Amino acid sequence: MTEVTIHHWTASDGVELAWRELGQGRPVILLHGLYSDAGMNWIKFGTAGRIAAEGFRVIMPDHRAHGLSAKPHGAEHYPKGILARDLRELVARLGLTDFDLGGFSLGSRTIVEAVGEGMRPRRAILGGAGLEGLRNWERRKNFFVEAIDKFDSVQRGDPHWLSIQFMKSQKVDRVAAAHLLDSFEDAFIDWLQAFTMPTLVVCGDEDDDNGSAEELANVLPHATFRETPGTHMTSITKPEFGEAIARFLSA
Repeated sequence: MTEVTIHHWTASDGVELAWRELGQGRPVILLHGLYSDAGMNWIKFGTAGRIAAEGFRVIMPDHRAHGLSAKPHGAEHYPKGILARDLRELVARLGLTDFDLGGFSLGSRTIVEAVGEGMRPRRAILGGAGLEGLRNWERRKNFFVEAIDKFDSVQRGDPHWLSIQFMKSQKVDRVAAAHLLDSFEDAFIDWLQAFTMPTLVVCGDEDDDNGSAEELANVLPHATFRETPGTHMTSITKPEFGEAIARFLSA
């Protein structure tokens, strides 16, 4: 298997973005969650390696305001739908016409928007996502905005505590993160009807942060639900998560 390689590109608004790659073969794009990056969500715990072993070229962008990508502070760099726009531009830059597409949490939310607006991957994976989280993104967004506001004052036991500790561990740029959070709106539920491709909804058995993943799978036209061990914070670190994705893609 090849080593992870790092690549950079410039989005249409001049922001420098990065993606990482592992493996060769059929392309699959994986989008990470909020405050994380491709290294943490997909590489560190072996998910990218497991998928690459099935003969895939695993392409893992770092969202703007995350990881190796730029973190501009100007609000003009975070218009509504910016992450879906970045994804469309990356697909065009790489010349991909036949590919698979997966995400976790915020990455899944981005995929719902991109597919809802016309992107057509061969297969889709929505990880750590639930129907209520898509219907009411505003509530989740407000929770994370509150975490940023409480960054230096929150005490252990506060519901924002774990998110703030993760932000600290990832050295999150709070100004950029706050602008990015404002770029998202509640998902249009009719976007879900665009998922006519086979779709895997995979979620930890203790993860209800974004509502019911099984309920989400039930409203999608062609979805399979898989439950793996863990919470929203831990499920993506466990081998069962990567195994479920690899099996789905290679079936």
